[in-house]
Amino acid sequence: MIPTDLARPTVFKLGVIVNPFAGIGGALALKGSDGAEIREKALAMGAEKKANEKMAKALSILEALSGQFTVVTAAGDMGASVCESLGIPFEVIYSPDSEQTEGEDSERAAKAMVEANVDLLLFAGGDGTARNICSVVGTQVPVLGVPAGCKIHSGVYCVSPSAAGQVVSQMIAGELVSEMDAEVRDIDENAFREGKVIAKHYGEMRVPAELTYVQAVKMGGKEDEALVLDDIAAYISEIMDEEPETYFVMGSGSTVGSVMEFLELDNTLLGVDIVKNREVVANDVTAPELLALTQGKPTKVILTVIGGQGHILGRGNQQLSPAFIRQIGKQNMLIVATKQKLQALNGKPLRLDSSDATLDTELAGAFTVITGYKDKVLCSAQ
Repeated sequence: MIPTDLARPTVFKLGVIVNPFAGIGGALALKGSDGAEIREKALAMGAEKKANEKMAKALSILEALSGQFTVVTAAGDMGASVCESLGIPFEVIYSPDSEQTEGEDSERAAKAMVEANVDLLLFAGGDGTARNICSVVGTQVPVLGVPAGCKIHSGVYCVSPSAAGQVVSQMIAGELVSEMDAEVRDIDENAFREGKVIAKHYGEMRVPAELTYVQAVKMGGKEDEALVLDDIAAYISEIMDEEPETYFVMGSGSTVGSVMEFLELDNTLLGVDIVKNREVVANDVTAPELLALTQGKPTKVILTVIGGQGHILGRGNQQLSPAFIRQIGKQNMLIVATKQKLQALNGKPLRLDSSDATLDTELAGAFTVITGYKDKVLCSAQ
């Protein structure tokens, strides 16, 4: 008989959004394409919409991975058209009210993607599109931009459409891809048309970096595990200092234990402890105690990966009940592990075994794993 967790394959869910009017003012020296008036002027001057063509270059890279991913997208030229042209199966989850789409359409489509729990949101546009996406998505899900606009000042874009396709293909194939926080910037187009470059910071989004885990190891050499554990602990400590009112639930395992040692706090190696503002609230709590102590309070849980198996839930931390995990939400699950431990999984996904199959399905997909001081990678879990 096939084990339950192996019989439940997770298919990568890719969100696709295209701003069909991105970049139409560039070739006509209009210094951008923001605003209905500029778009109408560009179209009247014979501008061609190129954003879907650029998204096609990115998506065409994924042809060899057919069956390993699904696509959710917006109707018409906001994504469905390019998927249809490439023969990629897709589901429309947002439809704009008119053919003349606006920034609000990108925002609504992005909101639908977040609610659909996409593993990655791939979008084509320029800095204006990145601003729209950022205003809705923030750091909730990883994103990646296909450059199609006149202005590309933001750090969320790949160097080319083909490069974007390569990064997405690595993620779908289950390779460990580094993650970083990238800045979203945009310039004032009216000032730009007067010869002034006034750029402004609008936020940050999570993006997959271009290096796979294996390439990063070749560049950085072999890890010193003790030093890496100190780096992880220092980063978690910094997060705790930034959130003094948050309850941090410390899951079992030696990696989490190293964080408690760094904080100089009593630790239950094979149990679950609760920490707030660098002080122990409770040691070795039961599942009912944990649920009661954190009810209605800001809470995060620190988990690690079981070496050789890849489990993050269901092995030695059954105190983290399905009710508790639902109470705090996936966004408050912080996973810590060394890259050596992840490498030892030989490409296998992280494992979820919460004893609630529905919850496991809801949690499945991309997770950020903290692998050092502000060093993270994206891993798939199922």
